[in-house]
Amino acid sequence: MSKTLLTAIALGAATLPASAMAQPVATAPFINGTRLDISATGEVTRVPDLANISAGVQTLQPTASGAIEENATRMERVRAALKRAGIDDRDIQTSTISLNPEYRYVENQPPKLTGYRATNTVNVKFRDLKRTGAILDALVAEGSNQISGPNLTIDKPEAAYDEARVKAIAAGRARADLYARALGKRVVQILSVSESGAYVPPPMPMGYARGMVAQDAAAKTEIDPGTQQLQVNVSMSFELQ
Repeated sequence: MSKTLLTAIALGAATLPASAMAQPVATAPFINGTRLDISATGEVTRVPDLANISAGVQTLQPTASGAIEENATRMERVRAALKRAGIDDRDIQTSTISLNPEYRYVENQPPKLTGYRATNTVNVKFRDLKRTGAILDALVAEGSNQISGPNLTIDKPEAAYDEARVKAIAAGRARADLYARALGKRVVQILSVSESGAYVPPPMPMGYARGMVAQDAAAKTEIDPGTQQLQVNVSMSFELQ
């Protein structure tokens, strides 16, 4: 090879970035035995300590301004009831504000405007579940005519998920040992571990409360928190010999 060509090659290499000159290549671990892939789940149970509920006011008046004004007045009473109950501002969030015309439909006649419907809804977080029912009753008494929920959940689930992760790893290792014994082998090393999901399984369908106020003015609304499962799924690979 000529000196000129060697010089050109050297100059070209010098202009390349360091990352282009030395790219590490990821390789799978070399194994002499049998590879075993395992999926395992860790699950823990907790009592929900946070309820998310939607509460709002819907009003119907002949005019748009009338519907909006009545709605605003009643919604102020609802917000005041939440504040008196000790609900923090950070736990009250507006979710819907709407104003829609209402029509009456008669066959073979054009629709006739009958009024306007205004809606204002907030999402509320209740951190003291024992008081949730009493607060809901107070909201209804102050003019809230739209309530849905609750969505019960864990406020800070990180520690529970970590416990589930430990259980998932232990379950995966125990299952690998079981397969190894059945095959007349033993686990010699863990090749890889990956988390494929951490989630709360969907709850069974349930009504939002017991003792609905609309059914009996003397009834007391109650919230039953029950329990909730939190799960973590892991995938693990082992070498068996």
